[in-house]
Amino acid sequence: MRLTTPTLTDDPLPLSFGADSGATGPAIHPEAVARFDALLHELYPDAVRVDADRVRNLCVWLASMPSQAAQDVLDRRLHRIEELRHMLDDASWDPPEAMRSRLAKLIGYLDEDEDMIPDREPLLGKLDDVLLLELAWPAFAAEAEDYRDFCAYRSEHTPAGSGDEQRAAWIRDRLAEIALWQHNMRVNDSHYSYSGHAEAPFRIGS
Repeated sequence: MRLTTPTLTDDPLPLSFGADSGATGPAIHPEAVARFDALLHELYPDAVRVDADRVRNLCVWLASMPSQAAQDVLDRRLHRIEELRHMLDDASWDPPEAMRSRLAKLIGYLDEDEDMIPDREPLLGKLDDVLLLELAWPAFAAEAEDYRDFCAYRSEHTPAGSGDEQRAAWIRDRLAEIALWQHNMRVNDSHYSYSGHAEAPFRIGS
């Protein structure tokens, strides 16, 4: 059970940056923002609301950074987008149909050139893509985490058989690891003998 909402990176995008009305940035069309926000909440209903001011302020924040630092902000998130693409295309992975549908809608938006911020915009063109992924991430985090672990297992153990058989081997071995861990925890927390005082202790000498 998760105690906190999963995040895409350790440093979420600062949606409150530059909240002053004097902030400037690229033209953000209300219709595009409304479409973006509707898709976001279709993917993850508990996401924060996105409006034109938030998007514009985020653009100002990114553009104010040194170019390499700004590109790093994007690249670390774009890398996770590629992981989701691989998960959707991997014949050995079988996400639930509802998850597959959400993934397809997410990637469909990411592949559009003319979205909320057109991809042709230098630096900023991918900002709305990574923003959508970051805000919708809790809807995909558990599946992505399982898929990453499955890929690590498949690479290390190279299980034979079909995708179903490989996933079955992964689940079986991971459950065995959990059972062993739980057993070791019980052993560490238990006492094999009582170390109290004997009723008639031995005496040496008279």
